[in-house]
Amino acid sequence: MHQAAKVQLHRFQTSRCHTSLLLQWICFFVFALTSTAQTNGAKEFRFPCPENEIASYTAYRVEEPIFIDGKLDEKVWDIAQPSPRFIDILTGNRAVHDTRAFLLWDDVNLYIAYKIEEPFVQAKYTNRNDPIYYDNDVEFFIAGRDAYYEFEINAFNTVYEVFFIWERAYEKGGFSVQPEFTRSKLVPFNGVGMTNHPLGGRLGHFDWSYPGKKTAVAISGTINNHTDRDRGWTVELAFPWKGLASLARAENRPLPPVNGDVWRMNFSRFNTYKEAQPANDSGGWVWTRHGIWDSHIPECFAKIRFSTKNVRHLTQKPSDPLSAEIGRWTAKMPGSARAESQPGVGSWFWIEL
Repeated sequence: MHQAAKVQLHRFQTSRCHTSLLLQWICFFVFALTSTAQTNGAKEFRFPCPENEIASYTAYRVEEPIFIDGKLDEKVWDIAQPSPRFIDILTGNRAVHDTRAFLLWDDVNLYIAYKIEEPFVQAKYTNRNDPIYYDNDVEFFIAGRDAYYEFEINAFNTVYEVFFIWERAYEKGGFSVQPEFTRSKLVPFNGVGMTNHPLGGRLGHFDWSYPGKKTAVAISGTINNHTDRDRGWTVELAFPWKGLASLARAENRPLPPVNGDVWRMNFSRFNTYKEAQPANDSGGWVWTRHGIWDSHIPECFAKIRFSTKNVRHLTQKPSDPLSAEIGRWTAKMPGSARAESQPGVGSWFWIEL
């Protein structure tokens, strides 16, 4: 989630305001209205996020293989606990379309799934690390004490990822002696909406790739065709635990986790559209409200607790209204779908025809 476009628009508008005193007053009035519109209905931001608003979730273990094809047709995904419906990142209001996240794990991988309701599925960018934050996308962050990882994906299965290191930890955390994190590969980053984080600035490796990850997207509908209505898309991800070694090192955390371990993770969805007023939709929807236009605040991330209990041993099936509907989407895919490999990513997306 980035604000480069907003900054450029602000600079353009500001330059226009210098043409005359009258225009300056007009522009000031317009800026005031815009600012009010963006924040109207938002709760006051408090750092860190209020403890009672931070989500908690238990990720259960799987003993059977999960094939990463985006379709979420393994039985374990039906049993896995769904997140609550995503809410607005600023206000905490209910989002107009349903979005849920799911987690499972085994000794090799952390598995993440998204179910995304979207009546007009669309995407533009197709190359790795294209600015897909200008598309409709879903995002995942995972934080250690000294660093965190950002992952984004759009409906074309295009991936954008960055590894961020808190600058104060670069030397003492041992990152400076790792060849993959030499200073010449890192770019200073100071947040998006919150540029005064108590831990200071970050150093971002904007060409870092999570080793061994697998990604896939399945689409129920016709992408980039607004003459019909789509049902949405699903995302399926596998992140090998060994790829988290740099995040785990500061606290000597075991990988894979042991029973009861808690990791902080963020799950979000950002859109090129907003619900009509008076909804005050910011266009950013999340599992846990941040209260500010910034995903880069680990203190607001959900608390994910890992259980060694087999997910198949859960006694109650979770309530997930979106699961049954998406199950009907993907049930039709094997006989009427095509798979395409995305060069450079080594993963798949499925489009229902």
